[in-house]
Amino acid sequence: MKCALSAHILFDLHAGKGDTSFREVNFYMSKIIAITSGKGGTGKSSICSELGFSLAKQGLRTLIIELDFGLRCLDIMLGVKNEVKYDLGHVLRGECDITKATTKVPIAENLFIVCAPEDPFAKVEAETIKEICTEMRKYYEYIIVDTSAGTNASVFDVVEQSDLILINTTPDPVCVRDARTMSDEFYKRGNKKQRLIINKVNPDLFKADLVTDLDEIIDTVGVQLIGVIPDDDEVVIATSKGRQLPSSSLAFKAFDAISKRIQGEDLPLSFKVLLQ
Repeated sequence: MKCALSAHILFDLHAGKGDTSFREVNFYMSKIIAITSGKGGTGKSSICSELGFSLAKQGLRTLIIELDFGLRCLDIMLGVKNEVKYDLGHVLRGECDITKATTKVPIAENLFIVCAPEDPFAKVEAETIKEICTEMRKYYEYIIVDTSAGTNASVFDVVEQSDLILINTTPDPVCVRDARTMSDEFYKRGNKKQRLIINKVNPDLFKADLVTDLDEIIDTVGVQLIGVIPDDDEVVIATSKGRQLPSSSLAFKAFDAISKRIQGEDLPLSFKVLLQ
């Protein structure tokens, strides 16, 4: 039976620090984080980019692998749309290796990305992604996998190798139900290392009685909470312009806290300020 906890979180995924070169790191310290959602529009890609920024700012070599084929957006969010020469599509067609398809993010030391193919009909097997992650985890402390949204079989197959699955939802009841569906399937497949992110939290939703409180969302999904992200215009501005969030924003503080919980820091969850 699943147990939802909404108090403190201690999840030991600590990794070391280092420079940004392609030198090998301790394979067993490298962690793969899959970020997924039950439906589109929950801000999954924004979470990938901002969590990547947060980890990289702490000196952790971080790679984002984008799997949302045909709906590529992280190149814009990370400010590399004119820098990407090769993407995952080139790798799948055998035109280059995965290291050549890796693009450094200029505005963030220690952050790199492998962009999704622009072809929406490109096909990839879960085993191929597993092989790519196995190869790349020699060079990065964290690998963030941005899955496609939805409950198709390929999503479940891809994330099975992950050390941590971050299920993203908004307070919207439809998103919450879909997140529960995804979590149930992960549990059926034996994937117990799940954590919940509640994104785009707006006090007006609670005032309109769409949701009683955040605990109701946690209990419905049945996954332990790792962070709450406010509905912050700064996120839209930053991801649209390909720049980092200002450190003064509430969203920056939320992503910073999540990144530290992932590393094992025992930080209290406090979201009362978001609901004022």
